[in-house]
Amino acid sequence: FEKFYYSKYAARRLKWQPSLCHCLVRADLLSAGKKEFQVSLFQAMVLLLFDQESGEKISLSYDEIKGKTGVEAEELRRTLQSLACGKVRILQKNPKGRDVANSDRFVVNPEFKSKAYRIKINSIQMKESAKENKETHAKIFQDRQYQIDAAIVRIMKARKTLSHNLLVSELFKQLKFPAKPQDLKKRIESLLDREYLERDDQDATLYKYLA
Repeated sequence: FEKFYYSKYAARRLKWQPSLCHCLVRADLLSAGKKEFQVSLFQAMVLLLFDQESGEKISLSYDEIKGKTGVEAEELRRTLQSLACGKVRILQKNPKGRDVANSDRFVVNPEFKSKAYRIKINSIQMKESAKENKETHAKIFQDRQYQIDAAIVRIMKARKTLSHNLLVSELFKQLKFPAKPQDLKKRIESLLDREYLERDDQDATLYKYLA
């Protein structure tokens, strides 16, 4: 899919977001019968480790689950908290408690009950630190730079020649997010440096598209 996507949109970036994926896991529980759980991708990865086809009770520690799933440490702790410490406790943690330690062990909750057939298990959202917030905004700004570049090239490819003011005006119409004129000017200058565009010899405010 990435190869296909980049063949169509070379100026864009594709970033997978596994935290936004959703799965439907079917289970036949001794305590509650057949159920369907609407879960995140990480929750599904953890639950599938407890598939008891042999009939033997599976008990796994945090470290064992981390080794089998490869999920990042803090993300896995939140995932296990949502499955064993939240409103819907499909897993049972030993010892009991909100925090997840490396030595904690998990089993399918033998006392799980629910009248509903399909059950949604909510994920626990991560609290973003000041540093992470700054990094998020930096990534957004970088992604928007790619989008601005792509829009400039698209407009100039169609119009061939355009003045600075008309190009900026057209960008404001096409971009789906707020942009400052100085930011647009920087992206135009970047494309001039990379020889996607050139200035007119007689008028420096006039840009020409270079095929």
